[in-house]
Amino acid sequence: MKPPFRQALGIIRQLKQHGYEAYFVGGAVRDLLIGRAIGDVDIATSARPEEVMAIFPKTIDVGSKHGTVVVVHEGTAYEVTTFRTDGDYEDYRRPESVTFVRSLEEDLKRRDFTMNAIAMDENGTVIDPFAGREAIARRLIRTVGKAEERFREDALRMMRAIRFVSQLGFSLAPETKRAVIDNAPLLAHISVERMTMEMEKLLAGPFAGEALSLLAETGLCAYLPGLVGKEEGVRRAAAYRWGWLTAREERWALLCRALDITESRPFLRAWKLPNKVMDETGAILSALEAVPHSDEWTNERLFLAGLKRALSVETVRAAYTGTPPDSSHDELRRRFAALPIKTKAELAVSGKEVIQWIGKPAGPWVKETLYAIWRAVVNGEVENEKERIHAWLTERNRTQGNGC
Repeated sequence: MKPPFRQALGIIRQLKQHGYEAYFVGGAVRDLLIGRAIGDVDIATSARPEEVMAIFPKTIDVGSKHGTVVVVHEGTAYEVTTFRTDGDYEDYRRPESVTFVRSLEEDLKRRDFTMNAIAMDENGTVIDPFAGREAIARRLIRTVGKAEERFREDALRMMRAIRFVSQLGFSLAPETKRAVIDNAPLLAHISVERMTMEMEKLLAGPFAGEALSLLAETGLCAYLPGLVGKEEGVRRAAAYRWGWLTAREERWALLCRALDITESRPFLRAWKLPNKVMDETGAILSALEAVPHSDEWTNERLFLAGLKRALSVETVRAAYTGTPPDSSHDELRRRFAALPIKTKAELAVSGKEVIQWIGKPAGPWVKETLYAIWRAVVNGEVENEKERIHAWLTERNRTQGNGC
């Protein structure tokens, strides 16, 4: 048994010693069968939440109403959830109630896709009542039971299905795909925050292009923030090299580029992204406009952007042009390393010193003068030494005759 499961075996065994059933479930089991890296290990049990908390000394009640308790075992936190069935769903999002049961199969029946409705016992024996392994072998995403019912219970499952396409490279089973098309309008009931979480995972997946094509093909685009009427742009985005991107801001910048969005902030705000992400995405897009070709980086533009952002700009450019970014990245690193200063904070003089030199009251002219100084330093017109900058500024003011 692989280490992530082996480390959690103590929980399974203690639950069984107290007379309860307990199994590994969900994504960790799926990824084990696929051969992917295993993430968080989750456990399902016939023990009720209060029974789980009575057995283990370190627990956190994160949702006992819905059956989930976090058990801290040997320094690692594991979600332990009671077998349950879901009541009627409210607003196509969540069940209005849950009923705790003692049957593993009943618990697995409520899950979204067959590949996620697989359990494994402490000996590594797989319990697969809904042919999840067959779906994995055929690289298919198929709902447990009728797709129509699963999506009407929780409409976000449609986005999850396409997100799994991006992450796994699987295809939607025909009946699952048809149900997504038929039920796409239900996505309007889902909160923006939940859709954004799925969209960001989708854009980060190794098969993001295939997933984006499906967003357009199934009609889900019409119910996602800012994508109404943007199907052609989404299809265009599907052809880009998403796998070359490494940062979320790069992904949003590339999507904006594909959609021909000139004002990124309203679009990004509609997805309720953090201000920091919106700011950096906008800065990448602005730099792309200011530097239309990778060989047009001036020292000033490179200095203002900073190396990290400049590399992001070239990564985004590479993703839509199809030209690998390695050579442009190497050139940017070389040129940035050669800059005499890397940030404005490294300038050898301050605004206070400039005021003393010129002998004028502080005002907008100070910022303008400092701007001229760092430009001169970056462009090699003057060395970044206080005395040389003083002499350069004195000569500049003499020749310009403006006293500042």
